[in-house]
Amino acid sequence: MLFASVTLAALAVLLAWPVPVLLAKAHWPTRSPGIALLLWQAIAISGGLSMIGSLVTFGLIPFGGSLLQGLAQLPQLLAEGPLPAGTGLIHIFALSSAALLAAHLVLNLIVTVTRTERQRRRHRSLVELLSTPLPDRPGAPIHIIDSPAPVAYCLPGARTVTVLSEGLVALLDPPQLEAVIAHERAHLRQQHHILLVAFQSWRSSLPWFPIATRAQVAVSLLVEILADDQSRRHTDAETLAGAIALVGSAETNALTTNATQFVESSAALASERSAVSMRVDRLAHPEPQLPLAERVLILVAAAVLLAVPLVLLLAS
Repeated sequence: MLFASVTLAALAVLLAWPVPVLLAKAHWPTRSPGIALLLWQAIAISGGLSMIGSLVTFGLIPFGGSLLQGLAQLPQLLAEGPLPAGTGLIHIFALSSAALLAAHLVLNLIVTVTRTERQRRRHRSLVELLSTPLPDRPGAPIHIIDSPAPVAYCLPGARTVTVLSEGLVALLDPPQLEAVIAHERAHLRQQHHILLVAFQSWRSSLPWFPIATRAQVAVSLLVEILADDQSRRHTDAETLAGAIALVGSAETNALTTNATQFVESSAALASERSAVSMRVDRLAHPEPQLPLAERVLILVAAAVLLAVPLVLLLAS
């Protein structure tokens, strides 16, 4: 089990820093965003399993010759004693840390999902109360809110709603507005909110962990790119790029009108500008998706990342 613990620890370190950094800086994810999202999920799951698994396998070394044997004997030995010879504080610390980390991640995910769903229900109720439905529209309902800011977003759930602001309707011409609606409906259709909540939970669970923040930013951009690609099936790239540029410019101007808010949000504003510029440039200068061989190779790498910690744990 010592070999498994050391190997899992090394994998956890790789997936905690160099691998996500390289992926976040790579250019290819914008060419195949769906494949990149699968790889990000594999990194997150494998990294979590490796961290917890490394602690568990190390802590169980005195309790048996294998992981399953140690797990079977652990409750009885802890309850009745005596602990096996060679059990030290470091082993107890490792097991306690693994239990606390696993509980922290699971509970934080439950809290994040519950809080997000409660906020969505409350927001949906307010939207339905204070907005005007857009009539004669097929598909999910569209509501118009009275706001001068150019806003467009979707509310997933049992009753999905697409929300537009009067400022957005006034800013865009009809083809651009249709492109934005198609973009928002793509988010709903592809269930992007589930992925975003998972990475939001990872970030809030490990706020001191820079990679969690980097992963959330990268995943948020990739789901926007995926929605852009879906929207392009209903409109042309030039129309969609124009809508994104107009909305992004209007949001930036609205933010900079308040000097205090601008200072406090300068980092977020720079990130938003970069994302908008990248999306517009990608639409204006489209690149082909990755060749099939490279896509298959990345999918195999994602599968290997998921399999390695499981194999090490079962074989230990």
